Amino acid sequence: MERSPSSPAFWRSPLRGPWFTSLLGVVLLAGITVLFVTGLLSYAAYNPDLSPVNDKTPDKGVLGFYLFPWPTDPPWLYRLTQGVHVTLGIALVPVLLAKLWSVVPRLFQLPPARSVAHALERLSLLLLVGGVLFEFVTGVLNIQLAYVFPGSFYPLHFYGAWVFFAAFAVHVVLRAPTALRNLRRMRTGDEEGAAPPVSAEEPSLVSPSPDEPTVSRRGAVWLVGGGSLLLLGTTAGQNFDGPVRRTALLAPHGGADPGSGPNGFQINKTAAARGISAAETSEEAWRLVVTGPSGTVRLSRAELAELPLHSAALPIACVEGWSTSDQWWRGVRLRDLAALVGHEPETAPDVLVESLQRHGAFRRAALRANQVRDPRSLLALDVNGERLSPDHGHPARIIVPAAPGVLNTKWVARMTFGEL
Repeated sequence: MERSPSSPAFWRSPLRGPWFTSLLGVVLLAGITVLFVTGLLSYAAYNPDLSPVNDKTPDKGVLGFYLFPWPTDPPWLYRLTQGVHVTLGIALVPVLLAKLWSVVPRLFQLPPARSVAHALERLSLLLLVGGVLFEFVTGVLNIQLAYVFPGSFYPLHFYGAWVFFAAFAVHVVLRAPTALRNLRRMRTGDEEGAAPPVSAEEPSLVSPSPDEPTVSRRGAVWLVGGGSLLLLGTTAGQNFDGPVRRTALLAPHGGADPGSGPNGFQINKTAAARGISAAETSEEAWRLVVTGPSGTVRLSRAELAELPLHSAALPIACVEGWSTSDQWWRGVRLRDLAALVGHEPETAPDVLVESLQRHGAFRRAALRANQVRDPRSLLALDVNGERLSPDHGHPARIIVPAAPGVLNTKWVARMTFGEL
């Protein structure tokens, strides 16, 4: 018996075939397109054009052609786009693995290229498989807080996404006509495991001597779909508060107990993890330094509390996919702080925010003028009727509508208003 993987006889599964592969491909076509779009939106939400502070990809060049000032309305925008991105990415893992399994024989086809179009398809397939594995693996590792990358997650995932999606687009253009023809040929016999018609374009997908089926194609589709639903059910809960969050067994923050009381909602990094001591955040030691064209002012927490205070109901959403429902924040409007140092509130500029934290990403973060001017953007002192806990950023933290969690800087020490 021929044992070479390049021989169709090497692959004996009766499940492989044009219909099964095409069905998985159509699902991935829709799902990966949504992933790509929501991923680009997530990147835009960081306002990376506020260089060099927020820009983790300084060599993006033309890849940043679409960037725009991230809006503050609706306030749940980032919660939606990033929640969909992460949850859908996890749910698509079984579909992706099944799709890769279904086309493994094609990777060993000989000759390597039968025509220019076939050579382009093989090249796109190589970049596609490598790219999709890279994107899904780095994405899952980031969600699981396993930072084992040979560099920063942001540029790796961003550049990898463009390489992958370029190969994906080429592959779709080349394969879409065949995939649609295969789906039109769908018959009851095909679904139950009978070999579908063999096309000259698909010589290696259907085994010439298949083993006896142990499951029908319909059963295989249900198995893959069931796996996706299981992952969806054990991940999606991280986007909600209360008991539902405990169903997010595969999310590091999902099953964690955030505690009770007004400050009892999800956090990412604790004060201890970021090296913040109680001594430096005490009423006696801590001062907020605010700088602008008219000079610098230093404010204690008590002095901030004497300024006009405002409230806003806003969620927090993280790049890792988790989010909270609206919390009631109370503090000083960012545009009012800009007014203290010489800016008109309605024309307040960008602001650079610096934290007390000593390590970790975004110790310094910039906010755009539209974010500063929004009346719901606060330097928060309290949440849900109680002062901020140390882990939620006491003495003061930023909260901005629709901004990624890392831009809602905790343990704020300095704010500089003006051109960055």
